Amino acid sequence: MQIKINCIFLIIKNCCMIKLILLLSFSLTTLCTFAQQQKEPAEEKIRQYWFVMLLKGNNRTQDSATVTKLQQGHMANITRLYNEGKIKVAGPFGDDTNWRGIFIFDCKTKEEVEQLLQTDPAISSGRLSYEIHPWWTAPTGSFIPGKPKEKN
Repeated sequence: MQIKINCIFLIIKNCCMIKLILLLSFSLTTLCTFAQQQKEPAEEKIRQYWFVMLLKGNNRTQDSATVTKLQQGHMANITRLYNEGKIKVAGPFGDDTNWRGIFIFDCKTKEEVEQLLQTDPAISSGRLSYEIHPWWTAPTGSFIPGKPKEKN
């Protein structure tokens, strides 16, 4: 009888030990996952982009054929920079003020943005000018770094 009781006690003790190990293992996994989520560097939650305000330039005396050609080049340049992952947002304003539109660039430096802006014929011709400002947001949605994914 004593041997049976010892065996039963040993079985119960082993079952409890296994349950305890499983519980500790699950708790440790959950705790590690939570800790990793909490230790995300701030730069992964928010990062710098470049906000460009497009303004009326000093040279707006072009004839309509030239303006059409500049606008076509402007749009082609936007498409190229978007496909390269450099421009995340581009668009005009709907009213006729000095503010003509905006770009939001994903570049490392202001100098890189300035170089890319000079590839725009509307800017290089003086029809548009610009202001550049650092701008911060989370890298989600349109602001995911890199080139856009191709649509199937």
